[in-house]
Amino acid sequence: MTMPDPILAEKVQNGVAPAEPLLSVSDLQKHFPVKRGLLRKTVGVIKAVDGISFDIHRKTTLGLVGESGCGKTTVGRCVLRLIGPTGGRILFHGREMRDLTRQELRGEWRRMQMIFQDPYSSLNPRMTASSIVGEPLGIHGIARGKEQRERVRELFNRVGLKPEHMDRYPHEFSGGQRQRIGIARAIALNPDLIICDEPVSSLDVSIQAQVINLLEDLQAEFGLSYLFIAHDLSVVRHISHRIAVMYCGQIVEVGSCAEVFGNPRHPYTLALLSAVPILDPKARRKRIILEGGVPSALNPPAYCRFHDRNCPLRMGMCKQGQPPLHPVGPDHQVACFAVAREAGS
Repeated sequence: MTMPDPILAEKVQNGVAPAEPLLSVSDLQKHFPVKRGLLRKTVGVIKAVDGISFDIHRKTTLGLVGESGCGKTTVGRCVLRLIGPTGGRILFHGREMRDLTRQELRGEWRRMQMIFQDPYSSLNPRMTASSIVGEPLGIHGIARGKEQRERVRELFNRVGLKPEHMDRYPHEFSGGQRQRIGIARAIALNPDLIICDEPVSSLDVSIQAQVINLLEDLQAEFGLSYLFIAHDLSVVRHISHRIAVMYCGQIVEVGSCAEVFGNPRHPYTLALLSAVPILDPKARRKRIILEGGVPSALNPPAYCRFHDRNCPLRMGMCKQGQPPLHPVGPDHQVACFAVAREAGS
């Protein structure tokens, strides 16, 4: 389990956030079977997510970062139960998501939605924009006919789209406009939690800023919570309250945005931050080049998974087991034996 968050505890006393997290994920695992041969026998499992824990409180954003293939998107899909987790617990509003029937899940999906990475493939090309945004309202019996169209019109206005474009098809919009349609669809049911799966990675930089600002405005207006999945650290830093860094299916560092960016401790986090461009053309930053390859998710090592990337902090005990998350500050945890030893000394 994650360590208590003293910063959020202080906000609770000031009436900003509730004591209990909106979403609590504990030891989440997702293993995909590998089948081969004519009889499709299972010959192994891909450990896409291998025991991660985190909490998300109301009106806050947790940024989940890491390189491609580390398991970020799988985490989001498991939280929504779009795919079934292999193990662990997912508590939403204190209710175990893994125990819900399909019918019960439909009720919970009203309170948790997803914004997908590709704003084109996530929209039905045969449906108009108004039909796409209004479909959830009809499915859940909230509004139909003229009432539904009026609510869609309000949603279009809220996300910066013109109501006269409601009857256009997805291919008639730009990438940024299509993503706004996806956002309008996500907030149509007034959810509590939105999983943002790299929602700006396919957009131009100027459009990225507009979409991020829109998400922040919607969070302030509707009290939304976000799980913001991305690999662009500058974007994550702008929108997130807390950061979790994933590597090879595991969280290696987690803490407040100020702590992770201002005082990064895990060598993988340091390497990621060294690759972020600096706006000042005269400034120079020492780039950390990682050697070796990412361990195979089909057969990950039983010891620290960052050890074989020529980790500068590796020592003998790193090959004896996997390091757990260890507190190194009031709101900062790192999965590293060397950092834990230093913090404990």
